[in-house]
Amino acid sequence: MSDGFPFDTPQHPAISNLDIIMSEKGPLGSIPPDPPTYEDATATSTTTTMTTTTTARPPQPRPPFPLSLPILHQLRTKRVILASQSPRRKQIMSFLGFPNLEIIPCTEPEDFPKTMGPIDYVLATATKKAQTIYRQEVDNAEKGEPGLILAADTIVVDSAHGDMILEKPRSEAHHVAMLKSLRDGRNHVVYTAIVAMVPLASARMPGYAIESHVEETSVQFDPDVTDDLIVAYVKTREGADKAGGYGLQGLGSILVNKIEGSYDNVIGLPLKATLQLIQKTVMKADDDELLPEEDGLDEDEFEG
Repeated sequence: MSDGFPFDTPQHPAISNLDIIMSEKGPLGSIPPDPPTYEDATATSTTTTMTTTTTARPPQPRPPFPLSLPILHQLRTKRVILASQSPRRKQIMSFLGFPNLEIIPCTEPEDFPKTMGPIDYVLATATKKAQTIYRQEVDNAEKGEPGLILAADTIVVDSAHGDMILEKPRSEAHHVAMLKSLRDGRNHVVYTAIVAMVPLASARMPGYAIESHVEETSVQFDPDVTDDLIVAYVKTREGADKAGGYGLQGLGSILVNKIEGSYDNVIGLPLKATLQLIQKTVMKADDDELLPEEDGLDEDEFEG
């Protein structure tokens, strides 16, 4: 058998993987069950259980050893907080080798007006997340202050329709319409804002160093994607919890012709830019000469 295509053996006449799956679910050719609702597809609960056949997993490749960089060594002995519940951001952050990465999502509403420009909007949202978690955790008596707080926000902007900021799809009909609009518009832009906050080594106001970066990636959908394919993709619910309604790292790649820019930015966190931002913020927090003058410096200037 090769690449998941039909195979022939004396014991097994030509059948496909799909035939095997369908035969396990019921009569060949039976209609698959309805996909879950959008509420179920985007729920974070892990209490749902599934009956599966346990099989031995093939050997996995050894993960790379952690990057040997002084700043990362320094942070590996401190609290590092990712202010996001995104499993994709957590996975990307894990590549930096923080052994005790804490996931503390911001629960404040993301309520900045959509009349803001896309870059201002995404940066304000990420900044609000970082500052909220900083205020919550900086005086943590049990765990101590964090060594780094990192927050991010990703938006999809439908540039063919007036720079419309796209949210996560609200329903199946909304999801289908969203993907059709992205296909018909051909090109859209993904912005991710990253904000890093590090408490200062000194006692200078405002008490932390803060740096930000906005990464931009252009994505082109395949104009030949059919309505039937869009509907079939929507029913997988892969994109139900994603801004723009698709996941480039999964099945959603079948909708895309090409990208210009960072691939992992579209997934939710550009790793190279994140590492550079962490290094810049930690160095700034450790060196007073890199900080702005105290006169006129107000914490409110960092608010949204």
